[in-house]
Amino acid sequence: MDWFGRAKISFTHHASPLTLQQKDGTTTDLLKVCEQATPPCQLNPLLFNGHVQTMWTVVKEHGPQIYYRRKIFDSDHKLYNGTFTVDFVTEPHQDFEEKLPPRTAYFSEQAFANLPSDDSKPMLIVLHGLSGGSHEIYLRHAILPLVESGKWEICVVNSRGCANSAVTSGLFFNARATWDVRQVVKWARKNFPNRPLFGVGFSLGANILTNYVGEEGEGCLLKGAIAVGNPFNLDVTNRALRRTHLGRLYQRVMGTNMKKLVANHKETVLKYTNLDYDRIQNITYLNEFDREVQTVTWGYPTEDAYYRDASSCDAVLGIRIPFMALSAADDPIAVEEAIPYQEIKQNPYTVLCLTSLGGHLSWFEVGGGRWHTRPICNFLNKMAFEIDLDAIKPDACDKFDSQFRTHFDPVQRKLQILDLDQ
Repeated sequence: MDWFGRAKISFTHHASPLTLQQKDGTTTDLLKVCEQATPPCQLNPLLFNGHVQTMWTVVKEHGPQIYYRRKIFDSDHKLYNGTFTVDFVTEPHQDFEEKLPPRTAYFSEQAFANLPSDDSKPMLIVLHGLSGGSHEIYLRHAILPLVESGKWEICVVNSRGCANSAVTSGLFFNARATWDVRQVVKWARKNFPNRPLFGVGFSLGANILTNYVGEEGEGCLLKGAIAVGNPFNLDVTNRALRRTHLGRLYQRVMGTNMKKLVANHKETVLKYTNLDYDRIQNITYLNEFDREVQTVTWGYPTEDAYYRDASSCDAVLGIRIPFMALSAADDPIAVEEAIPYQEIKQNPYTVLCLTSLGGHLSWFEVGGGRWHTRPICNFLNKMAFEIDLDAIKPDACDKFDSQFRTHFDPVQRKLQILDLDQ
């Protein structure tokens, strides 16, 4: 038992973690960087298990004051067209937009045109959780020290339809929807050629980020990434939630949030999609929502097929950049049994940091602070300012060939994106 909120911390890693050269000329490795980035985990003893930690998030605190400017991007995907929004952290301002999240306003065309730069400040690209956005408190806690340091540039990619963004093509998002973050990373590399790029994802955003990094393999433009509270295996996670009363409660809450998201875009749904709006509004649980929306939108035969295909547990094997996963063993949503321990052990580019307490994206400390802020910021600062990033030469992704001329591709999907010309 973890007494008085003192959580145990364990690390899962390859037998020979990725070797890293430091800027002072010495050598370290990815495991040591993760260990040094992770402080003792002392949480609020009154929030004594994962359920209590997770449920405490409904206590609405104001959270850190982070200010954003929003840009609407036109999707460059030839099939998944439409728009999505990116919120860039800015200096405090007062010209808020009433229809946007707090402390958020649109860029003027001129201000956005002036954004490209030759500076070498590290840049962080953030992905939020299910139905969330740049306004989420856990996210603002996580990036606050980086913002206050003045050494980082940060933006948040909002999933389509989230954070008061419009849905302009009938497409929302799913757990393997990596095309928007891929476009933002390419845009950032083009417009900020000297900035080292990093990524952090939370919950569903962690699953998307892991899929993206795995798909990119040795060609990934990010220099490092962190996945926080990643559900990894969505099929296992779904079954774990459905088997208990509290799990079904979480499913109900998430299903309700997704119904509200669709209701906010009713006109667009009716105009651009063949979704049954009334059936969606009558669902109760998240898996029922996915049955009505994800299977119809993307062509999966069942929600279970969608969960299996969109999971990121296999994509872990394709990662070829320094990658840290941060999870809690008592997370009641991104459950421990879904963590791909063996895959992490096979890949020297990946390390899992697991705390025995913390709940789902919670990790509440005495006084209301959030513990996850420190390992996230410590890891990013160590990678950006202490590690010689140019010395990292990713290996080609191993396809796991066998003596019988077979191979396993960790990012091969069952859902195929057909060429529009076919």
